[in-house]
Amino acid sequence: MSINSYGHLFRVTTWGESHGPALGATVDGCPPGVALTAPMIQEWLDKRRPGQNKMTTQRQEPDAVEILSGVFEDTTTGTPIQLMIKNTDQRSKDYGDIANTFRPGHADITYHQKYGLRDYRGGGRSSARETASRVAAGGVARAAIKSLAPNVEIKGYMVQMGEKHIDRARFDWDAIDGNDFWCPDAGVVTEWTDYINWLRKDDHNSVGAMIEVVARNVPAGIGAPVYGKLDTDLSAAMMSINAVKGVEIGEGMAAASLTGRANADEIFMGKDGPEYSSNHAGGILGGISTGQDIVVRFAVKPTSSILSPRASIRMDGTPTKVITKGRHDPCVGIRAVPVGEAMMAAVILDHILLDRGQTGGVRGQIGPQT
Repeated sequence: MSINSYGHLFRVTTWGESHGPALGATVDGCPPGVALTAPMIQEWLDKRRPGQNKMTTQRQEPDAVEILSGVFEDTTTGTPIQLMIKNTDQRSKDYGDIANTFRPGHADITYHQKYGLRDYRGGGRSSARETASRVAAGGVARAAIKSLAPNVEIKGYMVQMGEKHIDRARFDWDAIDGNDFWCPDAGVVTEWTDYINWLRKDDHNSVGAMIEVVARNVPAGIGAPVYGKLDTDLSAAMMSINAVKGVEIGEGMAAASLTGRANADEIFMGKDGPEYSSNHAGGILGGISTGQDIVVRFAVKPTSSILSPRASIRMDGTPTKVITKGRHDPCVGIRAVPVGEAMMAAVILDHILLDRGQTGGVRGQIGPQT
């Protein structure tokens, strides 16, 4: 299985399995001279860490990251950075009953069809546990962005859980870190909590979610036309996250119902440069950032591991019913928020570095020439 890397100049390779001794990431292309320590990365891993509340899997993993290379005296050297996170709370016995059975909604059957083998202990590389490596690499990306483009801010949050939506009229940035759903609408938290508790305890079911990730203060001119588009790489990055089934940039699929007049973001000359009447484009035109907020949205399917019996087949083709035991997220979208943030950070940094290499930061002037 050779395709385990993403990025162009800022290149990340993740490794390890859900129930192996450890997992991690090799980060190549981080510029030298960036302040970086394990606690700086740990801050983001703690957002994704399982077992923090009843809304997520009760697997107890500290997700303590170790930096094995690429950093000297708390500063990046420009050489590959090796990150390791040890697994400490594996319960492989939970999966003994499905060693020869394919779980509906999981990658078990396709892994077997492609490779002729699979790691049935939590899904191996197909497990959402792999995303801990991405979040660790995203911590490195954030540190480098802070050094190169300190005004950039990246924030993710849940805007939908099942059929329950936030009220955007109550959108509050300060509310996001104050609840278990990373939700910007504090008014829905009690309802969402009651709903997910009912799903988990009484209905033995799970539910999907919609996550939105915003990058603010990204300078105009990041990205490139045709095959080097910023939105192309962002879409691929988000789509690569486990359980993601759809990605939108800006207005996304809703743009299909708009007219040209409604969709066009009108441009005006402001005191500090171009300003836009709206942001249907999601901060990207022709694959290049406009300077507006970059807005990405992705849909996460319901967790396939549930206690309700589902029809499937065994390795020998005989029919069976599958009930997935173990510790699973009733809404995996909750822990997808920091993963989406990490992928946004990695792609933004990658394109900042690509732009530096291609243009050296030179920009076309708009407005009175001085």
